[in-house]
Amino acid sequence: MRTRNAALVGALCVGLSTGLVACGGKEDPDAGTNGVGRLKAAAIQDKAREAARAADAVHLSGNIVSQGRTYRIDVRLTKDGGSGKVTSGDLAFELLRVGEELFVKADAAFWSRGGAGARPGGGPNPVPAPAAGGKAKGNTGGTGDKGGKGDLATAAQKLNGKYVKVPSGDPAYRQLRGFTDKNTLLDGLLGLHGKLLRGDHGTVGGTRSIRLTAGDAQGSGGTLDVSLDGTPYPLRLRRAGGAGEVEFADWGKRVSLRVPEKRQTLDYGERLPGGG
Repeated sequence: MRTRNAALVGALCVGLSTGLVACGGKEDPDAGTNGVGRLKAAAIQDKAREAARAADAVHLSGNIVSQGRTYRIDVRLTKDGGSGKVTSGDLAFELLRVGEELFVKADAAFWSRGGAGARPGGGPNPVPAPAAGGKAKGNTGGTGDKGGKGDLATAAQKLNGKYVKVPSGDPAYRQLRGFTDKNTLLDGLLGLHGKLLRGDHGTVGGTRSIRLTAGDAQGSGGTLDVSLDGTPYPLRLRRAGGAGEVEFADWGKRVSLRVPEKRQTLDYGERLPGGG
């Protein structure tokens, strides 16, 4: 009888052991997952980077601290461009890139401060705005009457709410383009500095994750949550020392990008307002 009972208990344990180490043991946190949680930290990071690069699109939202400035970003990126909003302090602007064509859209307050062509650390370097849909080739800043407060206010109002095309030769082009370049932005964000370790299991927005941690003597590094459900996409990045937190969502979700209608755009030719 004891032998029969033991056999029944053993069978019951086997039947219930899916996701369990043993009958009465701990739940296996990697049961039913994509299996990356069992890999070494470096291998998990490689899987996450590969998945991110292969994805057609992603939605990034959060804060990035760069060169002492905090940027709030909310952008949707594809392999061929991106769109979204960037905020820094009391200034905000929208970006749209379709292929190599890059546009910045902002309100009058942004342009009255010099916009994307503001001098580092301070004042604007304004130029008068052309009519909507028009061109002002070679504008590189104004002085005298054209640089007055009234002229600045007029220019800012004309730029208000318009898509201003960023010339590829303008110094601001590369910097602004970086916010809309999927692989460039992800490569910069996903590179954790310092010794990489596999951390705890957790969840991000209801999705199971495995956490990677890294750090060094200079206070660099942070934590990266990688999905344990389906494709091992990055889910959330937290940089050490309060240097920013970004969430990744809508991997592979289609993003529709279109060049704005001509009546919505302004073209400054070789330089942005403010002289780059």
